[in-house]
Amino acid sequence: MAEIRFNPLIDDWVMINSNRQNRPNMPKDYCPFCPGSGKVPDVYEVLKYDNDFPALSPNPPPVDKTAGGSQLYKAAPMYGKCEVILFSPEHESSICEFTPEHIRKIIDLWACRFEKIKKDENIKYIFIFENRGELVGVTQPHPHGQIYGYSIIPKRIELEINAFRAHFEKTERCMFCDINKDEQDFGGRMVYENDDFIVYVPYFAEYVYQVYIASKAHKSNIAEFNGREKNNLALAFKMVTGMYDNLFDENNKKYERFPYMMCMHNAPVNSENTDKFFHFHVEFYTLLRDAKTQQFNASSETGVWAHCNPSAPEDKAGELREALKIFQGKL
Repeated sequence: MAEIRFNPLIDDWVMINSNRQNRPNMPKDYCPFCPGSGKVPDVYEVLKYDNDFPALSPNPPPVDKTAGGSQLYKAAPMYGKCEVILFSPEHESSICEFTPEHIRKIIDLWACRFEKIKKDENIKYIFIFENRGELVGVTQPHPHGQIYGYSIIPKRIELEINAFRAHFEKTERCMFCDINKDEQDFGGRMVYENDDFIVYVPYFAEYVYQVYIASKAHKSNIAEFNGREKNNLALAFKMVTGMYDNLFDENNKKYERFPYMMCMHNAPVNSENTDKFFHFHVEFYTLLRDAKTQQFNASSETGVWAHCNPSAPEDKAGELREALKIFQGKL
């Protein structure tokens, strides 16, 4: 079974895909993303790879007839696109270990795939992301991210668009541009800055060590950046990921590589034009409260979306700045 089902309680859609339950566990001595596997070219730098077990498909099966005669229940084909973006042929590597020039190649591939996928008018939102670490559920440690092309706009993005639109209609300004200015003016939550991007722990951080990468210029998606901006975005990615890996003392931390979820927010495609008020940014969601303790989404966070951050964003920003200094000292 593979379809999206409507949840009338929150006016949202859920992906149902029982086929993904049958994904095989790869042998420990085999990686399909490494050269020589037969799955990828023997030589590559970065690579787009069609997901072998996609959650979404450009040729989805018909909708199952399990809703009966319900007036509330409805389903739609699980239409979409799922791609894997391989960051490097090196199995034991990470973004922070790449040169800025290599990270720029990843960014160029992201932008290229964004432009390609949006040509399908059935796609309404393109989500570029990376899951890193076993705590996130990653079973394939080879450095990679993914791209999902959805036939609907996800609820989180819908809420974000509504907030952006309301602020713009009231002030004729971009909300994220205003947030960036507030963070720069205050300074206490700032972590890193270059000519085109800033990194900070947001005032309203839901997770310990959560940060945003935000473009200084008002751009709505990754494909709008020029060459200099892409170079500086590459630097921002390197600094953030290197900062995370140097956050805890080597003799005290439980995880060698800091686990996170990287979520890139681009404007929707093939729908309402939101370019005036949608602002490109990258959100890093983190899973550690300290060197050895995991932060969980418990009942409050999961059941009613009421997050409780057990730390002060201003304090954690200071720790992240110190970790960044350690990483920069190693370069």
